Amino acid sequence: MATPLSTASTTPHSTAESPSTLVFRRGRWIDGWNAEDPRQWESEGRAIAQRNLRWSIFAEFLGFVVWQLWSIVVVMLPAAGFDITSTQQFWLISVASLVGATLRFPYTFMVARFGGRNWTIISAGLLLIPAIGLGVVVQNPDTPYAVLVVVAALGGLGGGNFASSMANITFFFPQREKGYALGLNAAGGNLGAAVAQLLVPIVVTLGAAGTLNLHLAGFIWVPFILLAMWGAWKFMDNLSTARSDVAGAAAALREPHLWIMALLYIGTFGSFIGFAGVFPKLIADQFPEFSTFSIGAASMTLAFLGALVGSLARPYGGRLADRVGGARMTVVSFAVMIAATLALVLTLPLANFWVFLGCFLVLFCATGIGNGATYRMIPSIFAARGAAKAGEDNAVSTQRQGAAALGIISALGAYGGFVIPQVLNASQQATSTYDAAFWGFIAFYVVLAVLTAVVYMIPRRSLAGRIV
Repeated sequence: MATPLSTASTTPHSTAESPSTLVFRRGRWIDGWNAEDPRQWESEGRAIAQRNLRWSIFAEFLGFVVWQLWSIVVVMLPAAGFDITSTQQFWLISVASLVGATLRFPYTFMVARFGGRNWTIISAGLLLIPAIGLGVVVQNPDTPYAVLVVVAALGGLGGGNFASSMANITFFFPQREKGYALGLNAAGGNLGAAVAQLLVPIVVTLGAAGTLNLHLAGFIWVPFILLAMWGAWKFMDNLSTARSDVAGAAAALREPHLWIMALLYIGTFGSFIGFAGVFPKLIADQFPEFSTFSIGAASMTLAFLGALVGSLARPYGGRLADRVGGARMTVVSFAVMIAATLALVLTLPLANFWVFLGCFLVLFCATGIGNGATYRMIPSIFAARGAAKAGEDNAVSTQRQGAAALGIISALGAYGGFVIPQVLNASQQATSTYDAAFWGFIAFYVVLAVLTAVVYMIPRRSLAGRIV
């Protein structure tokens, strides 16, 4: 072990007075971190945690940017000379979500293995591969489709960042401030999808003189990725107290409520990331004249509004869940999602873009609120399970199971980003419309709303008689 470079106390304490005195080591490792210690937290812990949170948000933001790049680029490929079918476009959109959701499982454990700072540098650096890869392959319309799929799949590296970023920030903040910090971290990351959908069309058309600088869709993010790597190296920290809880994860997987909540999270976050990915294509298919708007020499799309609304709504979902209960807010969210999707299906024959956009924005808002509400339910459910099991001999505490469940559920929920585009594609191929898919989504949301109400809004012994 390296010799400490300095202690982190501006006012020295003896070991007896402060057992959790901070010690800094080379490589920006911190020993003795205890966010629950009021003295340590108020003297220096808060400032350190907030500094790490800022750079974590930036790195995760870029992860979402890279994760969603192909959702924007796909609709521009035909204009750039690529000959690909609608089904092939849907695969390019959805394969990144499939890979990203899968990577969330191993990414959850990387912080404890390498350190939060170190893994942020590595995971941000990995984003260079899909960003540069996209910039290269879109320059040649003769690029084999298989190569496009591989590069699009590598975009899933950005989806994995969410799990490691959330795991890292969890270690830095005390329980009383953890929800707010995780909410900011999640919302900041989600905004990456909106920013990418806003800026990429502008950048690739600005000064293109009737063509597309499609390679810039990937290359423009390289300097920002390098900045994130530098910022993590310079300003973030590794906590020696961060530990992976494999036993907690294994125990959580045996808990039936984990699988119920994963299903609910597929309905909320899965709908958000799935619809965010396909929204540019849906607009291009249904309303090609509104696919892009010219602003001087550049073009833009309104598709970014969906991801923007959903991202900004997420923190309010958590806050409302704190006030009225997570289950109640989740049911309300599903009810609004049902109403918005139903209105969308019934008004599609009107061929009115602004009605179409309005229905989708309400849907996105409801998914964002649902994201926050369902995520807030998870610790409440495991706390209730702990109260119900009071006095039993449990090898792994329900608090540890709840912490592990957050990462597992976030990974399972992200598979919605793959399922939704594939369901829409199947509907289009079978019926030449998206109506069947939207009716299927409505039925799914009805099932989830009823499931939430029956399991979590009726007092039962397994949850210590609590309404979650």
